Amino acid sequence: MRAEACNEPLAMNEGKGARTALSPSFGYARERIARTGLSALRRGWGMSIGLMVCWGFVLGGQWAGRAAEVAEPGVTYRSFAMRIYSEEQVRYRKDPTNAEAAWQFARACFEAGEFATNSAERSTIAEQGIAASRQVLARDRNSAAGHYYLGINLGQLARTRGLSALKLVDQMEYEFSLARDLDETIDYGGPDRNLGILYYEAPSFASIGSRSKARQHFQRAAELAPDYPENQLNLIEAYLKWHEHNGAVRHLKILEERWASARAKLAGPSWAANWADWKLRLQSAQKKIEEPSKALESPRGKE
Repeated sequence: MRAEACNEPLAMNEGKGARTALSPSFGYARERIARTGLSALRRGWGMSIGLMVCWGFVLGGQWAGRAAEVAEPGVTYRSFAMRIYSEEQVRYRKDPTNAEAAWQFARACFEAGEFATNSAERSTIAEQGIAASRQVLARDRNSAAGHYYLGINLGQLARTRGLSALKLVDQMEYEFSLARDLDETIDYGGPDRNLGILYYEAPSFASIGSRSKARQHFQRAAELAPDYPENQLNLIEAYLKWHEHNGAVRHLKILEERWASARAKLAGPSWAANWADWKLRLQSAQKKIEEPSKALESPRGKE
């Protein structure tokens, strides 16, 4: 049964693999608060038809070359992610039949893969995440977290492949769809967000690209977690690409109104990479939205 949407700001679905306001992306406090992965896969997932499919995630696209930047004094983003990866790996190896330990390790694999320094390292880590996710699903086919983290680690693996990455696209679509049916609120509407990215970036020719499906899933993610910046940014960027100015303006307003409260709740070094990315994207969106308005206000625009 699909979980009902949860509209509580940034405090979603404890116990079902969802991140809460008290549980930052890399902050793996060993409390009963359920935890999810990084802000989610963003449109950096550029998929193109040709000799290979490029699959870039939020940090893979935006942060892979900035891994030396600090998450906290003396700790780089890469070292932060790799430290958590190592801790979760130890925990999983000590109790390999523990489903929670398995999907948390799978999530840590995805995050560590964001800062991999080469394709071989990313592939190795992604395959570990895939294996851990499948261990979860071998014991419980109805695990939303198992399907979800399998999907995102398949995405990491796709980044390291050439033409063979094309066959992974359908697998990702399948896993995200199952996760959505089981619990659409996981990771702040993560299944819908990732399906939206998949349909948005994939080519419509010879693949699954679809503007209507991308719109549907981006909008649903924003309905499920309107306070989560990633969801509003995806919609804003999509509307701008589709030349739907009013839609972009509408969601920019929502994002700006909720920015300060989200910033306060998703605070600390664990969220540093997310906020740095979101800030850059917000500024870019603001600039693009302001440009048409300025053109209309200019003497030539009034002619």
